Amino acid sequence: MEKVKYLILGAGPAGLTLANRLKDQEETSFLVLEKELEAGGLCRSVMVDGSPFDIGGGHFLDVRRPRVNEFLFRFMPEEEWELFQRDSRIRVDGEEVGHPLEANIWQFGLEEQVAYLSSIARAGCNSGQPMPDGFVEWITWKLGQRIADHYMLPYNQKMFADELNELGTYWLDKLPDVGFEETLLSCLTHKPYGKQPGHASFYYPKKYGYGELWLRMAKELSNNILYGEEAVGLSCENRQVRTKEGAVFEAEKIITTVPWRGFWEITGMPEEIKGMISGLKSSAIETRYIPENLDTKAQWIYVPDSEIPYHRILVRHNFCQGSKGYWTETRKERTGMFGKAAGKEGITSFMNEFAYPLNTIGKPEIMDKLLRFCKSKQIYGLGRWGEHCHYNSDLVVELGMKLAQRLAG
Repeated sequence: MEKVKYLILGAGPAGLTLANRLKDQEETSFLVLEKELEAGGLCRSVMVDGSPFDIGGGHFLDVRRPRVNEFLFRFMPEEEWELFQRDSRIRVDGEEVGHPLEANIWQFGLEEQVAYLSSIARAGCNSGQPMPDGFVEWITWKLGQRIADHYMLPYNQKMFADELNELGTYWLDKLPDVGFEETLLSCLTHKPYGKQPGHASFYYPKKYGYGELWLRMAKELSNNILYGEEAVGLSCENRQVRTKEGAVFEAEKIITTVPWRGFWEITGMPEEIKGMISGLKSSAIETRYIPENLDTKAQWIYVPDSEIPYHRILVRHNFCQGSKGYWTETRKERTGMFGKAAGKEGITSFMNEFAYPLNTIGKPEIMDKLLRFCKSKQIYGLGRWGEHCHYNSDLVVELGMKLAQRLAG
């Protein structure tokens, strides 16, 4: 049995950030366990058709957290990145318009603009109706029936779950907030108004995929990472972790960045809390490379059409220098819709069994009880999977930096 002060499960952005910050604090007794043979988690990249392909889908470095970027530029200097202004679009009603939809209705024809504006004006939030609890009703209440039916409901169904009312509404503050007056003003002036979505400005490496950053961070950790070691057993009482390969590790503190449902066995945890873990839901996503260039300047394209398998397109040749083609994201349950195209020559795909944590009803209560109990045992959840929240990589890095500071104190 190997004993360390800090045992970190997972060498994705969260685990790598925490480990490097511990190293900055001159800590030497720490170890990272990673089930794959290289670091990066969902942000890993591979070479496909002569250019990088980010197997976990679209991951980019937002500009909104300067302290995070300053930290990451230590490993991959800023001159190795290209700065972009986000161009994301939605294919809806036979048109390709800017995102968010409610800020870009002015890009439709006049009759369509009137139909959308009329629908938004009648939305519950604009007509004094109380806010509903259900996800489907909330979307209609906030955005109006037309945006709900033509975009938001079919898109979220394609991306997250067939039964949307399994989702809570507590996370919807992530949506761009564009009020009716701002929508009307955008139609009159032909430019978007309101709060812009995340990644409005973002960095992407000039010569590499996004995964290169995390490989460099892992390289700095040298012998403090073990690859090919998947954590499957967790003892809360003894703070021990057993791997699928049969190794056992013990620590003063355990930090897990891997999915809680990935543990085959958890001991020393109340049965009530242990039973709650099965209630944590997630979606599996296939990413698929298509070796064709698209006639668009967009980097993202959202596709709500229920007859098309994928929900999102990442146009690689518009953010990755010297590349061609694009890649799609498709929820696992919908991949059968590709039919014969699945075996078409030149198409490469990857399946991510744990891609997006689902914000289901009751999840905040589950995670509150789980994390509070684990913290009492010196076990900490960190990042997208440790906290079961749909966090972007820049936020995950910030959380890792803050946890390292707390642990040191």
